[in-house]
Amino acid sequence: MIGRPRPAASEAPRLILASASPRRLALLQQVGIEPHALLPADVDETPERAELPRVLAARLAATKAEAAAALSDARGETGPRFILAADTVVSVGRRILPKCETQDEAEACLRLLSGRAHRVYTGVTLLTPRGARRHRLVETRVRFKRLSLLDMDSYLASREWSGKAGGYAIQGFAASFVVRLVGSYSGVVGLPLHETVSLLAGEGFPVQAGWAEPQRL
Repeated sequence: MIGRPRPAASEAPRLILASASPRRLALLQQVGIEPHALLPADVDETPERAELPRVLAARLAATKAEAAAALSDARGETGPRFILAADTVVSVGRRILPKCETQDEAEACLRLLSGRAHRVYTGVTLLTPRGARRHRLVETRVRFKRLSLLDMDSYLASREWSGKAGGYAIQGFAASFVVRLVGSYSGVVGLPLHETVSLLAGEGFPVQAGWAEPQRL
């Protein structure tokens, strides 16, 4: 994308969300932004040796954006475009918690998070029509109450944890576990809205175009 000519003023740029996450799509829609396309990128999310959680979140967001750009190019898509990607990492200290695929993984995460604080890092990368790369990293501190066996068994039975970083979804039943949150709630869900909207607006994307109420006849 580097070195591409500046798009004509009359050619409206498209927004491609490099994610299959319904949560990220819903967050964008919440603030009136409707992506023109979803283009999830299949990338290896394995942490590198001794990689810090914040570094992993930033690296994966950038990798997903670049992979989506390559997929778009391979499809022969033309015209100005913004590509938005994000990745969320949950950690306790330097320990990176998995995106849980099994109940055993989720149970281990819940036991570790019970009664203690943890950090959630969400990296955001925006590739612009002019070839610029913009990045943000948002850190949020979350503390859980001490979880009872009933809390854990009930949450595991809900299966809300499936595919979630750290084994929980804060927008669901696990909201009842949160004693304190300092930072971005939407960042914990998967996409920090203030930072994302600021990135888009700063690059000229019409983030408020959908806010006007339709005129009534």
